[in-house]
Amino acid sequence: MEEYLIKNTTREQREKIVDDALGYGDIGCENAVGAAMYEMYQPYIDGKMELSEITKQYQTRYVSADYGEHDKGGCGYLK
Repeated sequence: MEEYLIKNTTREQREKIVDDALGYGDIGCENAVGAAMYEMYQPYIDGKMELSEITKQYQTRYVSADYGEHDKGGCGYLK
């Protein structure tokens, strides 16, 4: 994972890492800047947050004290 750290990548490389991870190139959405998932990774692309920090922040928002209740997100995934 060292190769994905901000200190080891350029902005262009980080954009490609995110695009490849989200599969935008595979579906012809190379300029999917407005997509919600892409925006989630914008701090990484900008060199402000590491991927691990974004993942932790995202996971923290969806931790529930009551495991019996879940809201469905817009993509059908459980929050």
